[in-house]
Amino acid sequence: MPELRRDPIIGRWVIISPERAQRPRELARPEPPRQIGLCPFCPGNEKLTPPEVLAYRPSGAPNEAGWKVRVFPNRFPALRVEGTLEREGEGLYDRMTGIGAHEVIVESPDHSRSMSDLTAQELEGVLSACRDRMLDLRQDGRLRSIIVFKNHGEAAGATMEHSHTQLIALPILPRHVQVEMAGALGYFDHKERCIYCDILKQERKDGVRLVTENAECVAIEPWAPRGPFETWLLPKEHRSGFEDAPRPQLEGLADCLRHTLRRLDAALGKPAYNLMIHSGPLNERGLPHYHWHLEIMPVLAKTGGFEWGSGFYINPTSPEEAAEFLRKAPV
Repeated sequence: MPELRRDPIIGRWVIISPERAQRPRELARPEPPRQIGLCPFCPGNEKLTPPEVLAYRPSGAPNEAGWKVRVFPNRFPALRVEGTLEREGEGLYDRMTGIGAHEVIVESPDHSRSMSDLTAQELEGVLSACRDRMLDLRQDGRLRSIIVFKNHGEAAGATMEHSHTQLIALPILPRHVQVEMAGALGYFDHKERCIYCDILKQERKDGVRLVTENAECVAIEPWAPRGPFETWLLPKEHRSGFEDAPRPQLEGLADCLRHTLRRLDAALGKPAYNLMIHSGPLNERGLPHYHWHLEIMPVLAKTGGFEWGSGFYINPTSPEEAAEFLRKAPV
């Protein structure tokens, strides 16, 4: 059974999940491209995964081929839904049982297509699946936050070739989320405005860090990026929870995401990247100070000792240069 342990010095929680070590050894190191017929994420191989919890399919029975997007529990979960949430101390240390959820969202039945190859309509389907799963999981009173993320490419931590996104639901608020929420709240207390809404307005006005936009969404290079070509996608209409996004907002996000990923592919030669949806706590809806958004971190540089030791990031590319480069990239 997984468990969560709290660092007593800075309050950071970590997941201890021995079951993750049961993954096949070949998934943790470079390997030749797998045969499509052996991929557990491909149509026809549904029995190689746990039973689906959601699927969009125009035809066919559950756990059979015919789907467009398919969601199922991770076979090697970091956390498990089953069990009772229990907290206990061990001297000065704190722990709790590893209650949560860990799911896989397979974005397309086509093994060879990456997220940037999908149409805007197909991307909307992927985003809708993430939203629908968040809406379902937030009914579980034990859960406080959900992290939706994608690891694209081996350098970004991907261990399966077939393009997919993941979702982990947690019984706590991660420290990174707490810090981000506290910063947004501090700005709101001082100015009575959402800092993300203000960032969005200023970046649209200045234009120098703007990558692309449509009626619903803006893609920018943030003012203080942690690495080269870090990119944020901000919905124009304020909402604190991604799971509350209406269909028009998801359609706009899908279109903006498609253009952004294709620009990154064209400008940087299809880099590995990590993609994360930042959303407010499940049990705190309609927050005026927080604004859900999506962040993309291309893996172009390695984190060294100075970064780990200081918390500072050294970025050789200014966001203004990165935005100009991406604006000129073909879509």
